[in-house]
Amino acid sequence: MTSASATMAWRAGLRARSLPASRWAQRPAASLPNLAPRFPGARYASESASPAATEPVKEAAKELPKRAVRRSRKGIYGTSLALALLFGYIYGTDTRASIHRYGMVPLIRMLFPDAEEAHHFGVDMLKSLYQYGMHPRERGNPDADGALSTEVFGYTLSNPIGISAGLDKHADIPDALLDLGPAVVEVGGTTPLPQDGNPKPRVFRVTSQNGMINRYGLNSKGADHMAAVLKQRARDFAYAAGFGDQEGAENRVLNGEANVPPGSLVPGKLLAVQVAKNKLTPDGDIDAIKNDYVYCVDRLAQYADILVVNVSSPNTPGLRDLQAAAPLTAILTAVVGSAKSINRKTKPYVMVKVSPDEDSDEQISGICEAVWNSGVDGVIVGNTTNRRPDALPQGFVLPEKEQQTMKETGGYSGPQLFDRSVALVARYRALLDQGPQSETSESAPAEQARKVIFASGGITNGQQARAALDAGASVAMMYTGITYGGIGTVTRVKEEMRELQKK
Repeated sequence: MTSASATMAWRAGLRARSLPASRWAQRPAASLPNLAPRFPGARYASESASPAATEPVKEAAKELPKRAVRRSRKGIYGTSLALALLFGYIYGTDTRASIHRYGMVPLIRMLFPDAEEAHHFGVDMLKSLYQYGMHPRERGNPDADGALSTEVFGYTLSNPIGISAGLDKHADIPDALLDLGPAVVEVGGTTPLPQDGNPKPRVFRVTSQNGMINRYGLNSKGADHMAAVLKQRARDFAYAAGFGDQEGAENRVLNGEANVPPGSLVPGKLLAVQVAKNKLTPDGDIDAIKNDYVYCVDRLAQYADILVVNVSSPNTPGLRDLQAAAPLTAILTAVVGSAKSINRKTKPYVMVKVSPDEDSDEQISGICEAVWNSGVDGVIVGNTTNRRPDALPQGFVLPEKEQQTMKETGGYSGPQLFDRSVALVARYRALLDQGPQSETSESAPAEQARKVIFASGGITNGQQARAALDAGASVAMMYTGITYGGIGTVTRVKEEMRELQKK
């Protein structure tokens, strides 16, 4: 086509578009221009095209908005799911979440009628969650205000709350427990050689009392196993802190180069390791018993901030007999000597855990003398009791099943122990502050630092923790209160203590 003809055609098109509607109607159909819309990849549709030929085009036009809607829905669903997972993660891993107390505790109790199976499930779950960063933890660093800080063994602890031995018997989850908010975590107890403990069943709930009876019998994987676990923990920390992964890198951390306590590896917190004798070690052979404790100390002391000598478990025959002044002094002297000889810049402190049942003046006086004469740094008051306290509230009648449970052999723990524990703390505080009364004592009061007391027994809330501290304890320890109150118990207790301080 020439440029002239092209111009004529363009002009003819302009004219055609400018014709009034009446004139369009007068023109024959054959002369009308093809005004059908153009679709990608398609030819102009003509009036002579068949309906079957135009159907795919119409369907494609209808499908486009549907696809857009489906994509929008998928985006909304995906975003909602991501937000729900994020919220669930933040909520579920926060110790303040009420589900830990009112949801998880009853659920676990329902799923695991056997209390020991529930215990194993809880430990395994925390261990697995911790490995993937999915474990519950105290968020927001509430201890940063310093309101609950306290001095213990020269350390400034972030708060005065601890978790007693028994929850973590084999040092499987010390870091997960530290993340729950306590300033002290006690693992163990461990014995020199592995032992199974007493036959099952050996743990029983007294649910109406939030209490428990156990006769574990110091089931342990042995001191060598725990030492290997704690050594690997220190090596992992050393690597993460930039000290390398070569053999002995952990020693730099244990000797203070990382500026953290060598046991807990967390500023403002301490790790206590509880040791005990094997069940088969003869009760009357004091030398053999001393060797049991020293064996544990030699292997575990370098990974501990505090060593706890357990002579008060009611489930190991003859163990409580060691609380008499003479054998206790011999054992504690050996432990202190071993602890001071470890190859570490700072040495672990030594405490002895005593029974709430040895509560006569003569028994308490004898234990205090042993503490002074041996150079032990403090006392944990107390442990489970062989006695069976009255039900709470006064006049409450236990269900028949729980009445039978209370007849089981073992140590009882629960809220009923609180009053006796606080009273014992006050008595130990008074005697220890007086200093050694025996003429054979090696040290005068001025030559030794003030003995530290941890309170353990029946503490379930902030008011009780404060009462234990006011009686003379430096740390309030919990165990059974956590099994019934859930993993948010420590956070809740500290919040209650802060409220008491404000008032």
